[in-house]
Amino acid sequence: MTNAQLYTIIALCIYGFIMALIGCISYGKSKTLDKFLIGGRNIGAWATAFAYGTTYFSAVVFVGYAGQHGWNIGLGSIWIGIGNTILGCLLSWLLFANRTRKMTKKLGAKTMPDYFEKRYSSKGMKILAAVIIFVFLVPYSAAVYKGLGSLFSAVFPGVETWVWMLIIACLTAIYLVAGGYVATAYTDLIQGIIMIVGVICLVVVVLGHDAVGGLSGLVTNLAAISGDGKQLANIFGGSSFKFLCFNIMLTSFGTWGLPQMIGKFYAIKDTAAIKRGTIISTIFCIVIGCGAYLIGSTSRLVLGGVLPEGGVDSVIPTLLMEVLGGGTLGIILLAIIMILLLSASMSTLGAVVLTSASAVAVDLIPAVRKKKTNQETQMLLTRILCLVFVACSFIFAIQKIAIIVSLMSFSWGVVSGCFIGPYIWGLFSKKITKIGAYAGILSGLLTVGISTLVITINSGFADAAAKSPEMGVAAMAVSLIVVPVLSAFTKNKDSKKVEKIFACYNEE
Repeated sequence: MTNAQLYTIIALCIYGFIMALIGCISYGKSKTLDKFLIGGRNIGAWATAFAYGTTYFSAVVFVGYAGQHGWNIGLGSIWIGIGNTILGCLLSWLLFANRTRKMTKKLGAKTMPDYFEKRYSSKGMKILAAVIIFVFLVPYSAAVYKGLGSLFSAVFPGVETWVWMLIIACLTAIYLVAGGYVATAYTDLIQGIIMIVGVICLVVVVLGHDAVGGLSGLVTNLAAISGDGKQLANIFGGSSFKFLCFNIMLTSFGTWGLPQMIGKFYAIKDTAAIKRGTIISTIFCIVIGCGAYLIGSTSRLVLGGVLPEGGVDSVIPTLLMEVLGGGTLGIILLAIIMILLLSASMSTLGAVVLTSASAVAVDLIPAVRKKKTNQETQMLLTRILCLVFVACSFIFAIQKIAIIVSLMSFSWGVVSGCFIGPYIWGLFSKKITKIGAYAGILSGLLTVGISTLVITINSGFADAAAKSPEMGVAAMAVSLIVVPVLSAFTKNKDSKKVEKIFACYNEE
C-alpha cells in the first residue's frame, strides 16, 4: 500500500465516522415527518446556504463538467462557474427563496409534488410529479456515483470502481436514513467547509505546477499549444461559444426547477436567514464553481496534451495524481481533495435520495391509496425508500453506461424542464390555472422525450445524449412559456382560495 492510499483510507475512515455520528445525533431531531423532510422549517442561514451549494456541486462537476469542458474549451469554461454563481445561485435566492418559504409554509407543503397539489388543487399533478422525480433522478444520482468512483479508482487502481460506489452508497444511506434533512443540513455544513479548503488548496497547487506557471503563465502556455491554442486561451470559448451558452443556461437556470435545490428554501427559518444565506451561498458557489473550471482549464498543460486512457472523464483524476502524487505534503493534500469530492457527492446524493424517497412515500403512495396513511407509516416508508433509491441508483451506476456529463444533463433537463414553469409562475401569479400548470409539466416532458426519440432514430442515442443541454434548455423555455399562455385561456375554479394563498406574502 502506498502512502497516498494509506492517508486516503485514514481520512475516509475519519470522515465516515463523523458523518455516521451526525446521523445518529440527528435521529432524535427527526422523529416527525416535518422534521425529517424539511428540518421543521427551522434551519439557519449557514446550514441552508452550504446545503444549497453542496447539493449544486458534486464530483460530477469536477470529473465530468470541469474535466470535459476544461479540456475541450479551455479558459472559456470558467464562465460556466460564473453563470452558476450569478444565475443558478444568487438570482435563485433573490427571486424565489422568500416566496417559496412563505408559500410552502402557508400551504403546509413539504415536497415539490405536495406544493403542486395544494397550489393547484390537483392530486393527479402530485402523482405525475412524484413519478417524474423518482424515475429521472435515478440516473442523476448514478452519474454522481460514477464520477466519484472513477476518482477513487485513480488512487486505488487495484480496486474495482463498484467497490467505491458501494462504500459511498452505504455512507450516504447511514446518515440520511437516521437523521433525514437535519442530518443532511449539518453534514452539508461540514462538507462545504471541506470543499472550500480543498478547492483553494488545489487551485494553488495546480497553478503552481511548472507546466502552468501561474495565472499569467496559464494564458500564455495555453495559447502556445499547437493547433488548439487559440481556442483554449480564448476567454469566451472561441468556436465553442454556442455550446458554452447552452451549458451555462442548463446548469444555471436548471436549478430553478430542481426539487432537491428548491427544497432548501422550504426549510430555512426566516427572512433574516435568507438574506444572510444569499450572501454565504453566492460566495461558496463562486469559490467552488470557478475553482473547478479553472482547474479543468489547466488539464492540457499538466497532462502534456495527452488525453488519458479513460477519456475526458479521466482528465481530473489523472491531473490530481500528477500534481499531488509525490511528496508527503502532496499526498496529504490528495487525501483532503478526495474527501472534498466525497463530500460534494454525498451531499448531492443525500438531497436527491431524500427528494425521490419522499416523492413516493409522502406524495405517490398516499395519493393512490384509498386509506389515509398516518405520519408514522410515512416516516417508515420514507426511510425504507431512501435505502431502495440508494440501491437502485447504485445498480444503475455499475452498468456500462459512458459519458457522465450527458447522463446528468439529461436528467437535469427533464426534471427542471417539467417543473420550472408551474413552480415559478405558481409563486408569482394568481392567474395560473391547473390546466396551465399541467401543460407546463407535460410540455417539458414531451420536449425532451420527442427530441430524444427523433434524434435516436436518426443518429443513435449517443447523439441524443450529446444534445441533452440543448434539449434541457428548450424544455425549460417551453414550460415557462406554455404555463401562462394556457392559463390565459382558462380560469381558476376557486379564486378565493388563490387569494388566501397569496395573502402569505403579507404575513411574516
